[in-house]
Amino acid sequence: MRIAVTGHPGVGKTTLVERVLGAVPLKAGGMITKEIRKVGRRVGFSVIDVGGGREGVLAHLHLTEGPRLGRYRVNLKDLEGIGAAAIERAVEECELVVVDEVGPMELKSPRFVAAVERALREAKNLLITVHRASNHHLAYRIRHTCDPFIRLTSGNRDAKVDEVIRLLSRSR
Repeated sequence: MRIAVTGHPGVGKTTLVERVLGAVPLKAGGMITKEIRKVGRRVGFSVIDVGGGREGVLAHLHLTEGPRLGRYRVNLKDLEGIGAAAIERAVEECELVVVDEVGPMELKSPRFVAAVERALREAKNLLITVHRASNHHLAYRIRHTCDPFIRLTSGNRDAKVDEVIRLLSRSR
């Protein structure tokens, strides 16, 4: 089962992934990303290994090195050493591989791209979120090869969480 989720920023893609992880009876691994906020303002993004608990900085306003994307610089060291490594490990060891998200920051890393391509080929079950407007070949492939491909909205997000939990619980 390969499930892809897209939607506008802030609609709840990461929340869907977290709720699914808490509910499905599958050994899961991979990565999620979250906002880093200081005094109510977003200053960056973290990358978290859902199987091992390691956390690092994916991108931040105050980084001085790494590829620039808008106001942020991408921290390739943590993206690859925590995020891509977690995906690679999950493909080998887990029943469910989670990738949140395939977006412009993550796509700056060739190792991340390779890890996601491997997950698409080899993972028994895959739950992946993808940036809604990316033209990258990997985002295109995800949109056209994953079934179901879910467009998350504020109006359907609770029902879609339940749907994904149901689908993955049956795939065991």
